[in-house]
Amino acid sequence: MGLASAARANDLMPYKIVDDGIPASLTGSSGDAMRGRALVLARTTTCILCHSGPFPETRFQGDLAPDLTGAGNRWSVSQLRLRLVDASRFNPETIMPSYYRNEGLVRVGRNFVGKPILSAAEIEDIVAYLATLRD
Repeated sequence: MGLASAARANDLMPYKIVDDGIPASLTGSSGDAMRGRALVLARTTTCILCHSGPFPETRFQGDLAPDLTGAGNRWSVSQLRLRLVDASRFNPETIMPSYYRNEGLVRVGRNFVGKPILSAAEIEDIVAYLATLRD
């Protein structure tokens, strides 16, 4: 499923925040770590514009945000999911996009007005991949 997927709709899958995470999968199943890795490295998701990580094939990686190396040790799957869905819950001043919100946003590109940046399946794929990143 690509970023231009027709599956991306204005309606978001419901989710429940518990403590500092979203414990249940947005899709009802685990994501695919290989697809998640491809999404993290895709310039269209912007992950590596700010984050660095164990991506030796990628020359230019960001240094504005935490290194993703060891992300699976630092955060639980539940915490990773909430960080992708809405990073502003942890830091209202963050520059990280809320990848799975469609309301209350500012500076939204016209192609994304009223739509999430990533689909529920793409969030789950990225979560699956980040969870594998262990020191």
